[in-house]
Amino acid sequence: MKRILLLFLPFLAASCGQVKQQAPASEPINVMSFNIRYDNPEDSLDNWKFRKDRAANAIRFYNVDILGTQEVLHNQLEDLKQRLPEYDVIGVGREDGKEKGEYSALWYKKDRFTLIDSGYFWLSETPEVAGSKGWDGACERIASWAKLKDKVTGKEVFALNTHLDHVGVVARREGITLMLDKVNQLSDGLPVIVTGDFNSEPESDVIKHVTDPTNPEHLTDAREASPIVYGPSWSFHDFGKIPYEYRPLIDYVFVRNGFKVVRYGVLAETENESFLSDHAPVFVTVE
Repeated sequence: MKRILLLFLPFLAASCGQVKQQAPASEPINVMSFNIRYDNPEDSLDNWKFRKDRAANAIRFYNVDILGTQEVLHNQLEDLKQRLPEYDVIGVGREDGKEKGEYSALWYKKDRFTLIDSGYFWLSETPEVAGSKGWDGACERIASWAKLKDKVTGKEVFALNTHLDHVGVVARREGITLMLDKVNQLSDGLPVIVTGDFNSEPESDVIKHVTDPTNPEHLTDAREASPIVYGPSWSFHDFGKIPYEYRPLIDYVFVRNGFKVVRYGVLAETENESFLSDHAPVFVTVE
């Protein structure tokens, strides 16, 4: 009888929850690229003060894990911090590396990720110089990045968010080359997510440069990789002022190094004919 009890003990221990549970191999990550439109007093009823609650609620409703935002002025950053306490944010003002000018702010959910490393650089010939303007660019442009450890799977991912120039042709081309080089250097082979307003349509030389399969540093457009595509084929609408057939797709989520795209959508939503922004957010789920 004693021998039987000794043999039974390991099975009893296992049934009482003593076996360590393994982390899941993968878990979906919700990603959003969202140009929130800078706080412009000339926007009348489309001004930020009328949109900030709706924009924050959209981010929370879609349960976004990693969020790339563009055109964020400091007061808008503070408004979103107040409304999104479950997120941490990386970024600085592009004009002085502190609080002046627009942020390309990168947000992540604190209960999902641990920050391993982060930083930012300017899209210019001197990327480490705060406030530097690149090539023929009309504005200073900046990228924010982070290495994040997923608390669910234990795996690390690399995320970057940026906003390319709206005027400078050379600035967009060279900015992409710099961005791809930086992603390659900083990501250390991790799965990569890149969000941003690229001010370029899918058939442009800029986006073709990003996704060129002959370049070992290339990224994959989540729209092209997704088995489910929802919403319109455009993202910029200027608060609905651009005729439907002329609205361009200029906002993107790109992936690399093992991310599988599960779904892709452009969220062209209105409330009482009021938009979230002059851009529709791009929403992607990856794993």
